[in-house]
Amino acid sequence: MNPIQSPATAPDARQRRTILTAVCVALMAVVASVSGLNVAQPDLAVDLGASQSTVLWIINVYTLTLAALLLPLGAVGDRLGRKPVLVTGLILFGLAGAVAGLAPSAGVMLAARLVSGVGAAMIMPITLAVITSTFPAEERGRAIGVWTGVAGGGGILGMFLSAALVDAANWRRLFVLPVVLVIVALAMALRSVPDSRETTPHPFDTTGALTSVVAVVGIVFCLQEGPVRGWSAPATLLGLAVGALATLAFVVGELRRGRAALLDVRLFRERGLAGGSITLLAVFGVQAGIFVVLFPFFQAVLGWSGLLSTVALMPMAVLMMATSGLAPRLAERIGARATMAGGIAVAGAGLALMAAVVSVDGGYLSVLPGMLAMGAGMGLSMTPSTQAITGSLPSERQGVASALNDVTRELGTALGVALLGALLSAGYRSAIDTRLGSVPEETADTAREGVANAIAASRTAGPDARSLVRAAQESFVDGWQRAMWAGVVVMGALLLYILLRGPQRPAPAVDEPPADRPACELGDSV
Repeated sequence: MNPIQSPATAPDARQRRTILTAVCVALMAVVASVSGLNVAQPDLAVDLGASQSTVLWIINVYTLTLAALLLPLGAVGDRLGRKPVLVTGLILFGLAGAVAGLAPSAGVMLAARLVSGVGAAMIMPITLAVITSTFPAEERGRAIGVWTGVAGGGGILGMFLSAALVDAANWRRLFVLPVVLVIVALAMALRSVPDSRETTPHPFDTTGALTSVVAVVGIVFCLQEGPVRGWSAPATLLGLAVGALATLAFVVGELRRGRAALLDVRLFRERGLAGGSITLLAVFGVQAGIFVVLFPFFQAVLGWSGLLSTVALMPMAVLMMATSGLAPRLAERIGARATMAGGIAVAGAGLALMAAVVSVDGGYLSVLPGMLAMGAGMGLSMTPSTQAITGSLPSERQGVASALNDVTRELGTALGVALLGALLSAGYRSAIDTRLGSVPEETADTAREGVANAIAASRTAGPDARSLVRAAQESFVDGWQRAMWAGVVVMGALLLYILLRGPQRPAPAVDEPPADRPACELGDSV
């Protein structure tokens, strides 16, 4: 199998910069839409007459669709051509965003968000595949570093702009930014992005694509609904069972298909692919879990607005994006494994610092140093991890490689939000029970539901109001510390794994077989 892309038409340095800008703008539109609506939940509920459950589905259906379709649509891009799939995805995403911004009802909004997820699943893996199939080996790492910085920090920037738009206008303006970004990316892509595709005698692995979709839907549904419905609820358990069985069916089926497989799972025996995937899963899980906790800390404990809370995250995002660009150069000097390990250690140290120092009275300054360390460490670890994944598959499978990278991020995010969020909730309830004292039982029951509920209940608590607020804030910090120490344990285990089993050298160029495997074996596996 060989990618169709003529060396005579290979883009020059100026065109490569334009290509990188185009795909990063497209990626920014997708990433910003993942978290943008989180800042407008109350407004959505009122304007659309939707229940809280419906609002959550409006937010989650986008992520669910995106995660489920990444792998099959990445493979479609490899076969049909990366440029046409990218352009189609941009058009679909832009139109769906415009419909969402004008949606007259919750049903229309749900449908628009679902279609947006389909478009995003066409865009996201192709943006990285275009980089890995276009840039020469000596420039590829730095380009991936820029892409990784946008993928990691773009969500925070998107939340900031979304919060600003909600404060200045209303929730419908949230869709202006993604649509504008799509228009810019589409114009640049049509002009500058080259096309490349694979040629293969094997038919498309439809069965593998379908089982991968079912597996991801089941797992992500379970992680999204577990905190809402309860982990023992029938729907949650059904989602887990379906996801687990479909994952098993996918692995068994791909092993049997060999060269015709959508994803050759045997490649996970390589240190690069396994180490990169596990690192991204853990790092994005911890990052997402901490972000979910930081917002209520800023808003409920410190009393900040949504916009100010988002601004407070910007130093972390900026440092993450900066170190993502620095990581490839560092990996060239000291190796991918050392760079990944160093980043994980710094991020883990930042998490431990936050857990040890955070307090109600300490405010923002008690978490800022830890946030900065986490941002730097995550930026250092994410770029070589992405390189390790994309470098483990040949150039004609870069859509699949990029999709695998993105699926790992999405699964890690869902897993981190679910698990660290559950630890926070359990820790909060345990801590506040010892602080309620003489608070009336009805008010105490409300306070146990969460820190925001406790603050709302304090308005009718009379003389107990101040003590109830203080108890809720301190209990929230106690629960958060429990979640953060769990994150420290995860990062410690990840560090040990990477030191023992991380990539031994920088990821090979995608148009070359890994150095520890002969070319004939690579051909057999893809």
